[in-house]
Order: sequence, then C-alpha cells, then structure tokens
Amino acid sequence: MTIVRQNALNTTVNPSVKTPETLAEKLIETERMHDVLLLLQNLINSEEATVKLILDCLYDVGSVNLINQKLRMKPLNRVMKLIARISKPVFRTLALNWFKKNCPQLITNWLHTQVAFESIQNVPQEVAVEVAELQPYPIPPTENPYQEIKNLRSQVRLLAWISIIAIAVLAVTAIKLN
Repeated sequence: MTIVRQNALNTTVNPSVKTPETLAEKLIETERMHDVLLLLQNLINSEEATVKLILDCLYDVGSVNLINQKLRMKPLNRVMKLIARISKPVFRTLALNWFKKNCPQLITNWLHTQVAFESIQNVPQEVAVEVAELQPYPIPPTENPYQEIKNLRSQVRLLAWISIIAIAVLAVTAIKLN
C-alpha cells in the first residue's frame, strides 16, 4: 500500500491564476488607458490646426522624397512635384480624417506598451490577444499577396486619374475665370 501525501499549502504561485487584487489593477489600468484615449481624441479635436500643420509638413517632405526616389527623369519629376503641390488640400482632408480615426488608438496602444514594462518574452499569449482585440479596424489577412498588390496598383491608377482630372478641371476653371 502506497501512501500519497497531499501538499496542504501550495507555495508556488501560478501566473495564470488571477487574484482579486490583480483583476482590480487590470480593471483600473483598462479604465485609465481608455481615459488616455479620450484625452488624445479631445487633444486632436481641440488642436486641429496644429494637426493640419504637422500633416502639411509631413506631406511636403514625404511627397518630395517619394517623387525623387521613384522618378529619376527631371521633366517628369518636376511635373509630379507640381501635381503633389496641387493635390495637397485633398491629402490634408483625407489625412486629417484618417488621423482622427486611427491615431488616438495607435498612440494609446504605443503608450500602453511603454508603461507596461514587460519584456517581449514575458508577455503571456492572452495579453497579446487582448491587445489585438483593442484595435478598432483590424486588417483581415489576405490569402493571396499578389491579389493585394494588384488591388493596390489599381487604386494607385485610380488616384492618378482622379488627380489628372482634378488638375484639368482646375486648369479649365482658371482659364475661364481669366
């Protein structure tokens, strides 16, 4: 006959077991991060002019660098820079809407990772799932990257045609007004 002793006191702490204190801390953390999100949204709404100026600066630098990188021929390069300058108001409107929708959540998630003080190896799997669920607009995984590239190229062509048409309308309007 074998005698099996039960350990009455388990001295090891299982990290997956949540104590009421840990749950309360997580709840407070979640509430505070939601407060940060709301404060960032309020900051963006109240400082819209500053956000527009930042986006303008980023557009100026980014468009010139992208055009210089992609187009080596000088005449085409100059034409594209002119088109980029003319299309800046359209970009500003689209970028501001995107910024208002996405940036508060992105900044909040980034700030949360900065104050979590957890190393990448110590992050439990369930925390990664929770962070993934917090993203407001999850991007569905594509099964065929070639199809995604094809879709993006068609969108670029569409935007190029819209830009050309907008410039033509602008030129015709300027000619008629003069």
